[in-house]
Amino acid sequence: MPPRHLSLWKKALGIVPDAVWDQTDLETLVLADNELTALSARVGEMRRLRMLDLGHNKLRDIPSSLGQLEQLADFLYLHDNQLSALPPSLGRLSRLRYLNISENAFEMLPEAVTGMSSLRELRVTDNRLTDLPSSIARLGRLRELHLRNNRLAALPDAVGSMIELRQLDLRGNPISGLPDSLLKLPRLEKLDLRWVTTLDPPSWFEELERRGCSVYL
Repeated sequence: MPPRHLSLWKKALGIVPDAVWDQTDLETLVLADNELTALSARVGEMRRLRMLDLGHNKLRDIPSSLGQLEQLADFLYLHDNQLSALPPSLGRLSRLRYLNISENAFEMLPEAVTGMSSLRELRVTDNRLTDLPSSIARLGRLRELHLRNNRLAALPDAVGSMIELRQLDLRGNPISGLPDSLLKLPRLEKLDLRWVTTLDPPSWFEELERRGCSVYL
């Protein structure tokens, strides 16, 4: 049986019809750009979903039942909403490889995110993060971490444990210091610090560059 897909992109729904939640065999569901202000707990019934797009809406919270989507492995888009927190249950999405929570109102990285142990790419740009938890080291498979335009002044030493990290985007943050542990990242290819005006570049940047990492200042 071929995969089941449903795209309702930019349909001005306002609210998701119950008929959508009745289609529990869907594998991909696109509800982006629909002026949604709330999401039914019935989303947790979509147990076969591998991709869910809720971007470009007006969501202030996410139902905890979304954490029941343990087959969600490909993409979860929550960007461009009004979220400031995520339910702890989302930490059960241990197969998810891509998460985008950019353009929201997060002041701290939700702890649930650090439970998503299969993440390869995490986008948290254009939020209000002032620091990162040390538990981010649990994302041991992460290859790309995008943190552009937040309020980060520093990073935890634990970032140096994320040995699969290839790209680290810190553009537009008030970074004043970086941990020496970044030198422990054997696969780091790109460290982007453009639009950062508060950092005195450490001497070990030269070592990163000798190892093939491009450092953008």
